[in-house]
Amino acid sequence: MPELPEVETTRRGIAPHVEGREIGEVIVRQSRLRVPVPADLADRLVGARIGSLARRAKYLLLPLAGGDSAGATLLWHLGMSGSLRIVRLGELPRKHDHLDLVLDDGAILRYHDPRRFGFVDWLAGSVEEDSRLRRLGPEPLSEAFDGERLYRLSRGRRVAVKPFLMDNAVVVGVGNIYASEALFMAGIDPRRAAGRISAERYARLAAAAKEVLAAAITQGGTTLRDFVGGTGEPGYFKQRLNVYGRHGEPCRCCGTELRLITLGQRASVYCPRCQT
Repeated sequence: MPELPEVETTRRGIAPHVEGREIGEVIVRQSRLRVPVPADLADRLVGARIGSLARRAKYLLLPLAGGDSAGATLLWHLGMSGSLRIVRLGELPRKHDHLDLVLDDGAILRYHDPRRFGFVDWLAGSVEEDSRLRRLGPEPLSEAFDGERLYRLSRGRRVAVKPFLMDNAVVVGVGNIYASEALFMAGIDPRRAAGRISAERYARLAAAAKEVLAAAITQGGTTLRDFVGGTGEPGYFKQRLNVYGRHGEPCRCCGTELRLITLGQRASVYCPRCQT
């Protein structure tokens, strides 16, 4: 599914095309998404102007101004297979193109989602008070996330370190791909109990998570199936993956065969020699 770098890539790709634009039309072809598209979405959005796009965890936030939309926010989640891209007026929709925002300059923000696990929702109140966002941990590239936080929250925890790192209450947006890569970079076995890892090793893990996420954003994310960024371009970070999706292949550092295990119902690949 699109993880934090893919969502951030989407935000950066579509922002120059939608910020400051007025919504002239809303076309809903399929309303049955994970959260049904609000029946009055078109009535609420037409005539609204889009402000500066933001991202919280894997959610895209489109603040709105004008008329009944003043102070409201459009909350968008890409689900398992969703993507948002900019197309020009007249470009015919493909299968699974479920929703269009037609802007005043003729550009269209088009939502594509084969599995329909994503959603778009209307928030009239404070974004910080929404139940989906209120309990989220800090952003991984912020100063609020560091090794000291990981060490403090992990004390007494028996859960394996990989699902601990993927817990959105600990830090947001470190999904399966990037948790695997960060643990490899930090030299930590993903099976180790979170509460048995030292502060020094957590400092390395936090730094590795920041490094791998920043690199993935620079490369436009990781295209594994059908993810594309806001301008329709695929991400290229897959070419730099050290462990994820490479089980049975030799480790790039030591040549040892990479092993595949399951942790928290998620596939995990690691190097038994480099990660201890």
